Amino acid sequence: MKVSKIKELLNAELHSGEHLLEKEIIGAYASDLMSDVLASIYLDENAVLVSGLNNTQLIRTAEMLDLCVIVLVRGKKPHPEVVQMAKENGMALLTTNLNMYNSCGILYAGGVKGFSNGRID
Repeated sequence: MKVSKIKELLNAELHSGEHLLEKEIIGAYASDLMSDVLASIYLDENAVLVSGLNNTQLIRTAEMLDLCVIVLVRGKKPHPEVVQMAKENGMALLTTNLNMYNSCGILYAGGVKGFSNGRID
């Protein structure tokens, strides 16, 4: 699924990364605990990170795992430093009013599978 389709399905706002709208996403990982995300060191660069964490640790974690697409859930508005860091790292940062559960369900129904222990389920 392309990032543009994720944006459409989640009724999301794009804050950075317009150049990634045509990027194909094959899997997703959802967590507010960045330690859990880091424990999945085999995430694919074509994955989206879905989280409610609204600070620079979100961007730093995605950067460490070579992820470039992030969806911030629960209607959170990203802090300016989060948007700036996403731009500096060439990442797509989207926000949606949907909660994490519904966001992931919509993505799954659209064909984006979940990552578990480095594998797509």
